[in-house]
Amino acid sequence: MKETLSRFLLAEAVGRSIRGRGLGVRIQGVKGGKVSLHLGAKPGEVAPTVLITGDPLRAKHFAETFLENSFCYNQIRGMLGFTGTYRGKRVSIQGTGIGIPSTALYVHELTHGYRANCIIRIGTCGALQKDLQLGDIVAATEALTDSAAVAKFIRQPHSLPKANAQLLSFAESSAKELGLSLKKGPLYSTDLFYSEDNSRYGQSSMQGVLGVDMETSMLYAMGTRNNFKALSLLTVSDNLLTGQESTPVEREKQTNDMARLALEVVVKVYEGGGL
Repeated sequence: MKETLSRFLLAEAVGRSIRGRGLGVRIQGVKGGKVSLHLGAKPGEVAPTVLITGDPLRAKHFAETFLENSFCYNQIRGMLGFTGTYRGKRVSIQGTGIGIPSTALYVHELTHGYRANCIIRIGTCGALQKDLQLGDIVAATEALTDSAAVAKFIRQPHSLPKANAQLLSFAESSAKELGLSLKKGPLYSTDLFYSEDNSRYGQSSMQGVLGVDMETSMLYAMGTRNNFKALSLLTVSDNLLTGQESTPVEREKQTNDMARLALEVVVKVYEGGGL
């Protein structure tokens, strides 16, 4: 009962401080040092640049593998978040869960509540081109979608949300330095993981769309709308045309390469004066 009452009072406090949930509204501080409902970080604990990933345990793995002096700032709903340093640059890694609505929730709170101004998604995608191999890293240049929610953030009808050009350029140069192959092209973000329509990606594949995920289009639309840098780097975990799938061991190695690439982009953002 006490826990329920506490949550109610917190929700009321957030509701009063937000003054509505319109687009672009910035969350103000909540009593007790909290600045959001779904993230428990105190002010200043989230870095200006955040890597987001759907799986919170993957966020934990990346933090333990790559970051120095990292600490966990969030455990609410099991959506782990960590802040540490990589090559002396401060960075956070946050789990977001699967899908466009969940991504929108966490990206909103990171950018409006904690003032993060650079968000890089690191996740997986299913390939829509036969020549894409398991483990290939894709940088999404723009994102198509079947989600009505994404349209709420797009000012110009029928325009596709795009990656930040500077981050995309940093990813290209960092990939060369690391000896990694980086595929660039459009991505498709869907609301449905399972569907009875077995041909729903046929047209997108013929148009050259590289792969499908469930988050990128919202990240890009929010970045354009709310003026923060956004990029999505994805590891090909399966190919929807050939039926190939990575094993769990292969996937861990492949996503490590992607995470290191994203962190090198973070270094360039800091050194390039982008923060």
